[in-house]
Amino acid sequence: MNHEHEIWMRRALSLAARGQGRVEPNPMVGCVLVRDGEMIGQGFHRQFGQAHAEVDALNDAKQRGHDPRGATAYVTLEPCSHYGKTPPCCLALIEAQVRRVVVATQDPSPHVSGQGIEQLQAAGIEVQVGVLAEESQTLLAPFLKRLETGLPWVIAKWAMSLDGKIATRTGHSQWISGPPARAFVHQLRGRMDGIMVGIGTALADDPALTARLENGQTPTRMATRIVVDRHLRLPLESQLVRTAREVPVFVSCESGANASHRRQLEAAGVEVWAPTLVANSEFNYAEFVRRTLAELSARGMTNILVEGGASLLGNLFDQNLVDEQYVFVAPIIIGGTNAPSPVGGLGRETVPKATDNTKPRRVSHQVLGNDLLIHADNGGIGQPFVTGQIRA
Repeated sequence: MNHEHEIWMRRALSLAARGQGRVEPNPMVGCVLVRDGEMIGQGFHRQFGQAHAEVDALNDAKQRGHDPRGATAYVTLEPCSHYGKTPPCCLALIEAQVRRVVVATQDPSPHVSGQGIEQLQAAGIEVQVGVLAEESQTLLAPFLKRLETGLPWVIAKWAMSLDGKIATRTGHSQWISGPPARAFVHQLRGRMDGIMVGIGTALADDPALTARLENGQTPTRMATRIVVDRHLRLPLESQLVRTAREVPVFVSCESGANASHRRQLEAAGVEVWAPTLVANSEFNYAEFVRRTLAELSARGMTNILVEGGASLLGNLFDQNLVDEQYVFVAPIIIGGTNAPSPVGGLGRETVPKATDNTKPRRVSHQVLGNDLLIHADNGGIGQPFVTGQIRA
């Protein structure tokens, strides 16, 4: 592979990452314009509804006083070929008369899927595809998963003691992790589409599930607070309900849940939604959770942060629906046979099965105050992304 191509594509990928939390449900995309070995313009998709990366880079070149004619454009995702909130990016590149377009990975979206490449080639522009494709697909993983499976990217987060406990035997849990770790979580919340908990966590902790950033910073996104609440037990006096008109609250329940309580929740500004499950069959919690996620995806949500409890997380892991984990380990011992652990559910039968199904592709760690943060990414279904798609 051309070493120069890799250098410029890495720059484009770095630019693309700046759009995280701002462009969803669109993909993060970066673009660099190069002529005679020098960068003449660069850009990225900065905000949903605003200019795409290619147009941003062309505008940057113009502001720098450079003519893009004859340049090479390095783009992390195939330029779009359709009219959406903005005109087609491949048309902008054609009109700019670039000589070559180097693409990291093809866009599998039905309205693109090779058409952008074909239009560029039909205009006489040389196109090369596949430069740092794996790196691009890793960056695009949430977008690709939602596109290919109809489900959002699911991020699990919990804090635990050295002996794997998330609370004492009495249920007390505040605070296991220290201030630096909690500040990190609020930054993480600030780029999410949704923050999800089970009803057990909502009842035990009465969480606000909002992003409260330091130094008066504003979160990139305002996440919808989501409660998986089969029997509709979320109290009217809870923080979530009392603030529902300020920050959205979405509650997923069984269709036959308490109708009177539902009306009261809705009157307080809570959206209550009941999935349509298989008729004339026993309630299936796994199907209930999966359909809830599918509904969130259908509403345009790409990234969902799940903060507990053990039953919900266990079910998600049992279904191989968790794509990424942030685990904070505090240097304390809680002990207690009845003290809860973070993940419940059925679990794996053997250690090799756990390794086969959930072995992460990438693991990193860092120290936050006295706590250790372990970050793992296993692609959700335990399989790598290939050619812009996810193996089912």
